[in-house]
Amino acid sequence: MNPDRIRIAAVGDLHCAKAMTPGTLAPVFSLVAERADILALCGDLTDTGTVEEAKSLIRELAVAKVPVVAVLGNHDYESDKSGDVKQILTDGGVAVLDGDSVELRGVGFAGVKGFAGGFGERALQSWGEPVLKQFVREAVEEALKLEGALARLRTPHRIALLHYSPIRATVTDEPSEIAAFLGSSRLEDPLNRYPVTAAFHGHAHRGSPEGRTTSGVPVYNVALPLLRRRFPNDPPFRVIEVQVEGSNGGPPSTPVPVHAGSGIGATIP
Repeated sequence: MNPDRIRIAAVGDLHCAKAMTPGTLAPVFSLVAERADILALCGDLTDTGTVEEAKSLIRELAVAKVPVVAVLGNHDYESDKSGDVKQILTDGGVAVLDGDSVELRGVGFAGVKGFAGGFGERALQSWGEPVLKQFVREAVEEALKLEGALARLRTPHRIALLHYSPIRATVTDEPSEIAAFLGSSRLEDPLNRYPVTAAFHGHAHRGSPEGRTTSGVPVYNVALPLLRRRFPNDPPFRVIEVQVEGSNGGPPSTPVPVHAGSGIGATIP
């Protein structure tokens, strides 16, 4: 491992299910241990948000042997046990973020689940019935949590983790009828406001692998079903490499791509 360069592997939508054969995900995590220094998980870690599924995931993660940081997804809330799921993951050594930030090996991570609402001019607005206003308020609050988490980081590199997409570009291949339920451009605003190196999300199983915010921040859709379908001959995770402050005390340089994970380099300017 080069101490001046940190490789970050990201994947989401593991959907670790009660009926899943033990050892199904372990081979993926074994490859992460070989190719990355940190693993980022982008929600829907469990299939129905049960305690049993969370415990199963921790057993699968045992082979990763690298620090793990994560956010929850909508599936992790299904059984109304998200607090228990988070606690099991935390007890298993996973840093679960929900409006929080953490520094791992000199790289800062800020994470939220995010929420839906649509993108750009077609985004749902806070007008009309109270239930619609509540829906929009949830998206706004998630964006504010992300902004706060990013603001607290003082690291040269900030990585944003979400479950829902912050941009339209990474959900363009999904049916148009469900696009508004896959993310919200309100989540894009904090990414543009702070110097973010890259953002990862999941949720859009049939979306597009990557896009950029209006300010040029690279955004990667790392939903496991998407990566397996689009890059069947490569490990189903995305890897980027960033340079952190080295022994010479100089500032970090521009992050560079790594040809790993989904089979295409994570090109960051």
